[in-house]
Amino acid sequence: MYKFQVNDMTCGHCAATIDKAVKSVDSAAQVTIDLPSHHVEIRSEKPASTFAAAIADAGYTGKLQA
Repeated sequence: MYKFQVNDMTCGHCAATIDKAVKSVDSAAQVTIDLPSHHVEIRSEKPASTFAAAIADAGYTGKLQA
């Protein structure tokens, strides 16, 4: 599981855009978005870097949490 901090995700539209970006990388990924805390959790076998790139390509700043 990967957890990203996406501070510039501020509304439902932002969350939907990020969800779509993640699913474009891995359609089977399980995505949990907590808008108030700006967290995006992703369960997938694909590397975290592919999701970081997808979030960035969608126009957001996602920082992988340790």
